[in-house]
Amino acid sequence: MTRWLSNATVAHLRRVAEWPDLGATKYRLIGELGRGGMGTVYLAEDTALDRRVALKVVATAASAPEAAERMLREARILAGLEHPGIVPIHDAGALPDGRVFYAMKRVDGQRLDALAGTLPLPERLRIFRRICEAVAFAHARGVIHRDLKPENVMVGSFGEVLVMDWGVAKVLSEAAPPFSAAPNARTGGGTAEGTVVGTPDYMAPEQAEGAVEGTGPRADVYALGGILAFLLRPEPVAPKPLDAAVAKAKARRPEDRYASAAELSAEITRYLEGERVLAHSEGVLERAGRVFARYRAAILLIAAYLVVRTLLLIFGRHP
Repeated sequence: MTRWLSNATVAHLRRVAEWPDLGATKYRLIGELGRGGMGTVYLAEDTALDRRVALKVVATAASAPEAAERMLREARILAGLEHPGIVPIHDAGALPDGRVFYAMKRVDGQRLDALAGTLPLPERLRIFRRICEAVAFAHARGVIHRDLKPENVMVGSFGEVLVMDWGVAKVLSEAAPPFSAAPNARTGGGTAEGTVVGTPDYMAPEQAEGAVEGTGPRADVYALGGILAFLLRPEPVAPKPLDAAVAKAKARRPEDRYASAAELSAEITRYLEGERVLAHSEGVLERAGRVFARYRAAILLIAAYLVVRTLLLIFGRHP
């Protein structure tokens, strides 16, 4: 009797058949974590150090050498961006079947797009500042991410905020180590002029037009504005100062945006600390409300003191 396999079973068998052979390495395959355009990420055990890691393996052996070159380039970029907000890389090389891989920290947590709706606004904004800090660090090292979005941010179980997936990053400075040996560094690892890379909803206009040479750090600022807008969606009504910050970050012309990720982060700090957001033109009543909210305890204490003093003066004259 012939028994037909279900589509789910066939899909599972196909995935298993594509799993890399780690027999000649120090890694033991545990399972698949996710797939992207360039490769698949697997959960594995580093048997030498007795720890779990994430292995990113180029999609197929047949896709080499271009995909392999891109994978190694991404590994080099990550190796040069040692920052608490950027996933650390542990190892890189080639498997027995010829596929290139690199090993990185296994992050236990949730993607920002899945987590954001469960958090209060101040916590979302603090996470956003951590994202900006990591991006600002990368920019200082001459690297533009070019695909910033909530799906590429992981929030760990202990509050870690990590910017992931640097596969389409662009290196601005060939002289800055360790990128001097990276192939085609100034064009983003072989990205030809006119080629569009990134995610449409978070892509700056110049990036969407394929202007590779004209895509600079402010393209990432535009994407950060998109992430900030995403983090404001759970709010019934978004605060006007934060809406203004989104509008400035996502300005069509790069020169009209914040000059840097650090500048955008500073605006969020001002909002959280009750200061004026520079991108927002507030009215007199709005300013008064902001000042009252910032100094509420002191204002109420002074008001209570004045009321008590007034009552003492009134009733003190009429024993």
